[in-house]
Amino acid sequence: MHCEAVGKRYGRGPWILREVDLSLAPGDVLAVLGANGSGKSTLLRILAGLTRPTTGRLTGPATTRRAAVGYVPDRFTAHPRLTAAGYLTHLGRIRGLPTATARHRAGQLLDRLALVGGPDTALRTLSKGNAQKIALAQALLVPPDLLVLDEPWSGLDAAAHAVLAELITETAADGGAVVFTDHREAVAGAHATTTRAIADGRLTRHADPAPGPGAPPAEIVLRETGQGPSSGPDWQTLPGVLALTRRGPELHLRVDRTHADAVLLTALNHHWSVHAVTRPAPPPAPAAPPAPRTASR
Repeated sequence: MHCEAVGKRYGRGPWILREVDLSLAPGDVLAVLGANGSGKSTLLRILAGLTRPTTGRLTGPATTRRAAVGYVPDRFTAHPRLTAAGYLTHLGRIRGLPTATARHRAGQLLDRLALVGGPDTALRTLSKGNAQKIALAQALLVPPDLLVLDEPWSGLDAAAHAVLAELITETAADGGAVVFTDHREAVAGAHATTTRAIADGRLTRHADPAPGPGAPPAEIVLRETGQGPSSGPDWQTLPGVLALTRRGPELHLRVDRTHADAVLLTALNHHWSVHAVTRPAPPPAPAAPPAPRTASR
């Protein structure tokens, strides 16, 4: 998708977005940072095709009707009379899935996100965090070409944080593009490949708050807890894992520091205990050359 000089305002009101230029390629994970009222949600609604820009245009395969777009709004409201499974199955059918496929996919996502109360829970009884799990599940019923997430970590428990990180990674690995908003630089650094900042309606490049490529990796030591299946995931395929060594009940990982938070969340979600997180000491600086001797006269 390409955004060219996109601007947005309602009627003759103030400009919410101005001259936004943005390109998304398959596999991109873009984080948009900004304060409340900066225009983040408006930008996401335009990317998801829910709002038309006042000026500029959007082009590319993700803007066609054939594209699968998953969208999680900042406020999610579902039909109060349906169960979680019934609601997701209904949405899956609307999106072209056979009933059995939609029901199976809904069950997989609800199980993975650990919805409290299970799939037969009525939507009207859900807490904010569990409603957010339904919002995430509905966006992923059909593998998205573009996944648009507005403050997706809001209200989620720690285990669901890790699952969301995995779902974002999997969507990008399958060739989808992901855009999410947040106001925390640490979250952007842990989960995004590119970070932009928005202020006064303008989107600018944002320096990655995480250490650059030259920073030493983190050394993470994990231990099996015995409280659940701790064999997964496939550690070598996780983004940022540079090397791993198994030493009895311990697993030693060398991880790029830009991905350390996501790896730690994944470990906790799979019933591993974090025993240690350290950064290797930098090599000693070379000794200063001796001062030149002055010739005697």
